[in-house]
Amino acid sequence: MITSPLRPRSVLFAPGNRADLIAKLPRSEPDAAVLDLEDAVPGTGEAKAAARPVARDAARDLIAAAPHLAVFVRVNAVHSPFFEEDLAVLTPELAGVVVPKLESAADVRRVKEALSARGLDLPLLAGLETGAGVWNAREIMAEEAVAWAYFGAEDYTTDLGGTRTPGNLEVLYARSHVALAARLTGVHALDIVVTRLNDEAAFREDATQGRALGYGGKLCIHPAQVPLAHEYFGPTEAEAERARRLLAAAHAAAREGRGAFSFEGQMVDEPMLAKARAILHARGEHV
Repeated sequence: MITSPLRPRSVLFAPGNRADLIAKLPRSEPDAAVLDLEDAVPGTGEAKAAARPVARDAARDLIAAAPHLAVFVRVNAVHSPFFEEDLAVLTPELAGVVVPKLESAADVRRVKEALSARGLDLPLLAGLETGAGVWNAREIMAEEAVAWAYFGAEDYTTDLGGTRTPGNLEVLYARSHVALAARLTGVHALDIVVTRLNDEAAFREDATQGRALGYGGKLCIHPAQVPLAHEYFGPTEAEAERARRLLAAAHAAAREGRGAFSFEGQMVDEPMLAKARAILHARGEHV
């Protein structure tokens, strides 16, 4: 498991074959963006092949235009016939690669080996969206290559032969299981997609559930969902207030010429200060 400083509240998806939509991704100010070669591109070989050069060029342009934005590419599943060729889209400048439908630690190692064969060392955002993937969530997230994970309710329900309902009762166990595995492995967990577009109430209800279960962010499929994700998965006021106190103590120590100091019984190091700055930055506060 990789410890990453990136803990996105929102991850906004765009079809990998739509350069026009990809260029618009920064407008809603998501924490991360995903160029999707899987679900958003028709499942034919011709369509997948046509999408790859579009996604590669659009990713390059997006990284140049919005260097603050964490850009990912979602490839097709490791056992699909499209996986190997999708890897040609990936470049070292990406924040990571999203791999859907991972089902075992062996799957993660296979992805890692395939990346290494291309000279790439990208962290993985692991998709857990099948029965096997949810069952093996902890072993998957314990793999060193995995920095983030998401639970995919739609594919999970399909795999089990179930039916999606507005209340999410049918995925409560799996959703909770993935959140727990993420907590035990230290992986940042991203909550399910809300497919009911233009339904703010539905998103709010769903985000309330995800936050209560322990998720740290949410997958978004429409720009209007991004600010709502930030509202629900951003730092709490208590976390922000502690960050303010910590940074005030750091400023006081610097004025007094103290290189090391303690704060509320804990020795302070730079990662703690960086986290405090990130918390306040996420709330729009200048530090």
